[in-house]
Amino acid sequence: MLKIKKQKFYLFALLLPFILFVIGFEIGPLVAMIKNSFYADDGITVSINQYITIFKSKFYLQALKNSLIISLFSAVVSVIVAVIAAYSFTRFSKKIQNRLLMIANMTSNFEGIPLSFSYIILLGNNGLFTLLFAKLGWDLFADFNLYSWTGLILVYVYFQIPLAVMLIYPSYQGIKKQWIEASSLLGGNRSSFWLRIGIPVLLPSIIGTFSILFANAMGAYATAYALVGSNYNLLSLQIASLVASDVTLKPQLGSALGVLLAATMIGAMWFNERMMRRIRRDLQ
Repeated sequence: MLKIKKQKFYLFALLLPFILFVIGFEIGPLVAMIKNSFYADDGITVSINQYITIFKSKFYLQALKNSLIISLFSAVVSVIVAVIAAYSFTRFSKKIQNRLLMIANMTSNFEGIPLSFSYIILLGNNGLFTLLFAKLGWDLFADFNLYSWTGLILVYVYFQIPLAVMLIYPSYQGIKKQWIEASSLLGGNRSSFWLRIGIPVLLPSIIGTFSILFANAMGAYATAYALVGSNYNLLSLQIASLVASDVTLKPQLGSALGVLLAATMIGAMWFNERMMRRIRRDLQ
């Protein structure tokens, strides 16, 4: 009994730095942000005026709407592409699969300012491909504007797809060859197998991945800022402008927007958990 207590003490001691890290860099700022959001602009008077301002302002509601739309759209597209890409990975040998996963892992970390800068170099108004195709007489990018909604979607999808592949790929390892063979023996074809067996087995992973991608896109800041700056109204950009701007510095209002953003992401995670529980229960 004493030995077990010592082991628990050692495990807790090893876990203590991580606990302090979470408290110091995640829970602490979150509590401070929530507290700050209930102050007026003077930073002294306790008030809910910041939330009233947000829900009365068409500008901030538009920022929330735009963030929700771009997050949902990029997450849906990325999940669809990732399901197909992850399945194609499984058709290669193990050696090639490991190399493809290594590339996907490397690409998933290529985001933010470097990613936006790369797109500007390649597809901007004076980008490499833009000028090259124009010189060849091909107007492939005549109606394309990188610094618009379309360009923003393209960049978001680019950094979302590798992450989605990394999250969905392990689920394919749970699909046994025996299931495909049993389905074939019972008269089923490949399409019926995926519709009745494969997709339902993958569904918890797909929904979980969608939730992570949605939260990832909602919180993305550097990529959007480097690409469109303040020309497009997104929630993350408005929070940054209120907290770090030299012109409209309103940290209390920025904190209230941050709480709203966090609540949206938590709501998405809660919905994901409910859906996954229901799917697992139906599969059982």
